[in-house]
Amino acid sequence: MKKRKCVPKRTHFFMRKPVHLMRKVFFFILLGTVALSCKQNSDNVNHKHTNALIHETSPYLLQHAHNPVNWEAWHPDVLEKAKKEDKLLLISIGYAACHWCHVMEKECFEDETVAKVMNENFINIKIDREERPDVDQIYMDAIQMISGQGGWPLNIVALPDGRPFWGATYVPKNNWIKSLEQLAELYKKDKQRVTEYATDLANGLQAINLVENNKDSELYSLEQLDSAVQNWTQYFDTFLGGHKRAPKFMMPNNWDFLLHYATATNRPEIMEFVDTTLIRMAYGGVYDHVGGGFSRYAVDVKWHVPHFEKMLYDNGQLTSLYAKAYAVTKNDLYKGVVAETVAFVKEELLDENGGFYSSLDADSLDGHGNLKEGAYYVWTKEQLINLLGDDYDLFQAYFNINTYGHWEEDNYVLIRDKSDKGIASNFGIDKEALRKTIKKNLSTLKSERSKRTRPRLDDKILTSWNGLMLKGLVDAHRYLEKQEYLELALKNAEFIEDKLIKRDGSLYRNHKNGKSTINAFLDDYATVIDAYFSLYEVTFDEKWLNRSKKLLDYAKKHFFDDASSMFFYTSDKDRSLIRRTIEVDDNVISSSNSIMAINLYKFDKLFPEEGYGKISVQMFKNVQKDFDRRAQGLSNWLHLALYINHNFYEIAIVGDHYLAMAQEISKEYLPNSILVGSQKDGNLDLLKNRRVPDKTLTYVCQEGACKLPVSTVKEVFEQF
Repeated sequence: MKKRKCVPKRTHFFMRKPVHLMRKVFFFILLGTVALSCKQNSDNVNHKHTNALIHETSPYLLQHAHNPVNWEAWHPDVLEKAKKEDKLLLISIGYAACHWCHVMEKECFEDETVAKVMNENFINIKIDREERPDVDQIYMDAIQMISGQGGWPLNIVALPDGRPFWGATYVPKNNWIKSLEQLAELYKKDKQRVTEYATDLANGLQAINLVENNKDSELYSLEQLDSAVQNWTQYFDTFLGGHKRAPKFMMPNNWDFLLHYATATNRPEIMEFVDTTLIRMAYGGVYDHVGGGFSRYAVDVKWHVPHFEKMLYDNGQLTSLYAKAYAVTKNDLYKGVVAETVAFVKEELLDENGGFYSSLDADSLDGHGNLKEGAYYVWTKEQLINLLGDDYDLFQAYFNINTYGHWEEDNYVLIRDKSDKGIASNFGIDKEALRKTIKKNLSTLKSERSKRTRPRLDDKILTSWNGLMLKGLVDAHRYLEKQEYLELALKNAEFIEDKLIKRDGSLYRNHKNGKSTINAFLDDYATVIDAYFSLYEVTFDEKWLNRSKKLLDYAKKHFFDDASSMFFYTSDKDRSLIRRTIEVDDNVISSSNSIMAINLYKFDKLFPEEGYGKISVQMFKNVQKDFDRRAQGLSNWLHLALYINHNFYEIAIVGDHYLAMAQEISKEYLPNSILVGSQKDGNLDLLKNRRVPDKTLTYVCQEGACKLPVSTVKEVFEQF
């Protein structure tokens, strides 16, 4: 196969009016791409240059702390300085695991000639997009308006007040210098014209963020949902799973919804597609067969060659997804994926205090000391033969050490395409003998791999990503019934409680080296609310339910927009830039508004007097007009369509054996339900006056109206 490339996007300089194209182009520079190579930066004790980023905790920002560029971190004081000096802002956004960010740093930001141009003409700001997604969202929208595409590194030139007028992704050194010199000169000679473009673009950024408060009384029907899913199926890759395209992203919320939809509406063909996708992902090179866990995405259609960075948010969501799929199918492959993914996260990303780090870099040193993408993970045929000896023939058939598994040069990425049964039959052994041999082989490779230089670790702790991982652990415990997953979840929940929740009940976004510095955004609240609620459902410790509700009420007070009946991404306590974003689309991570809408819907079942349900339904109505056209981009919202159109149950368990009864019920996949429980009458209305001495009873309820109590799991399911 051809060498895997992550091609930098061509830099674009056509300035266009937001929504409507600008009719005039005020400058044009055509840039090509160049061959690239990079070497690991030396970590000398004495540095020639040190800038203000040395005071930050983000690993990505610290990587740039010794650039000759006078970088500043994002802060209101920096904008005030730019206004005072009437200097353009040069805003460069990236993240620690970003390959092309490292390349541009090496070529441009470590170069003193480049730095001289930047320092003389601009106030230079470096941003970790994972710490400041609020800023990244706005400037990513801006570059997509300017050029029609985006990516990282994201480089923006803006007026001193932050309004952008130029943007680019990766730019080679010479073109970068020329571009910046022309932009600085343009601002000096024709400031009015630049300001007009920036004003138009800012207006466009406001316009695309508007969400109308839909006053229609009709809610999206099940028939409409069926039609939307049918339209979606034309993009299904029914042979290799996922969508018919490359690169292929895992998109957990897509498959999570389709799993819910297939089981709720009895659509075996949809379930078959979900199974195909999950099996192919688990078979593919995007899954680390040696060490567990998933990489970011595959660059090809067969899930083979990944972009090798490993992100906490992917692995948290995929842990949830595979645990749920196991509950439905009882496929041992899914159970193994959950176990190995949790083991990877615990081994590689767990902080001693219970928080989870953010990511592992795609790049690591190869055998020649060069920093190269995927070097830590790939194998040559000769290495495998020497390590595995007599087991090699079986291993090479299992993981395709052949043309199917070949990547580039002499390297292979392990990929499966046959079941255990098929391989075992070909070699005349039983499945258990096969699995035992493969497990031994993978252990050998893991031991050998541990001698290699490890990928760089981004050890900042982000609240929302920890919320996703916490939810993954809760689901793993719920559906696989392993106590160690719950213990790990509780440790993480306590970490969030101790380190990320302030005295006033608000959250921090980040934590590193004992410091939390950035106010949280809506996704931080939404994911932790969801995770704490789920933790309550498996422990029935009201501490987690009460904490979840307090965070929900705080978000409602400080993020909710009465005009649109949606939630802003930023709090009313934080300074806004150009706009307060309303995040709606479900991407690789579900949108903060869709998670909040589901949170509100569930809380309404327990606290109907609070009005949560009314807000949730209105939020759903505000986005439902787009379901027909792009269901896959709003898939997390579609759970609400199933909640609203099908029966939704509150299951209340009271009695001495309530935990055992709950465990038997909750290990089944019951997405249209919530679970509450107590040994005695509880504080929730659903648990009051339910206690019957010497009995453990379960009440199946809808909107607080309960059917007759039953004492067996079988009787519970008969009431659905």
